[in-house]
Order: sequence, then structure tokens, then C-alpha cells
Amino acid sequence: MAANKVFRFGPVAMSNTLTTNILNPPTATGGTNGGSSAQYIVLKHIRVVNKTGGAVTFSLWLGATGANAAGTEVIGNALSVAANSYVDWFGLLRLDSADFLVGGASAATSLSIQGEGEIGVSG
Repeated sequence: MAANKVFRFGPVAMSNTLTTNILNPPTATGGTNGGSSAQYIVLKHIRVVNKTGGAVTFSLWLGATGANAAGTEVIGNALSVAANSYVDWFGLLRLDSADFLVGGASAATSLSIQGEGEIGVSG
């Protein structure tokens, strides 16, 4: 049985910069004492909450740091969140230490993002 631990990130306000790094697993650390292995995250749930009186969109990509290249859209591509409402995503999305969940909203600080999943040690 895996020794993964349940974890949560956020809530944090989303910026209106669509290349904002939102989540990335810890990388390996070295040293004379052996260091630790890189970690990975398995996302199981993401909630995006709209605290405003108007609809706001968000987009999330999976890829390199600060990148939102075509074809790497993963959750929402200008997905609208209704006024004073929320959008839930459920699934299994693995992020390795080189993977970044990147994204943003159409209006700064109008949406907040939070999520839950598991974190484990690679290799």
C-alpha cells in the first residue's frame, strides 16, 4: 500500500496573469546525508470559487513553469464561473516534480482556487 499523504492547497486568489504558477510538487534535495527523492502530487479535487456579482472565467494548463502552451490545457479553458458560485473538478491528475499547474482568471482576485489530493515520494 502506498505511503502517500493527503494534502490540501489553497485557497488562494487567482491573478489575471494566465501564466501564474499555481502548484508544483517539491523537487529532490541532495546533500551528504543522502537527501530526499523528488515528490509527486495526485490531484483529486479542485474548486474554483467566484466571490463577485458577475461571471468570471479561468483556465489551467499542465506543463513547464510559467507556460500555457496550446495543447496543454487541462482544466477549464476560459471556463465560466457564475456570479457568487463555484466550479468543482474531480479526477486523478498526477504532477511530477517537473510539472506545473499554471493558470489564471479573467479578473484579478475575483476567483479563489483550492484543491485536495495526495503527495508521495517518487522512486
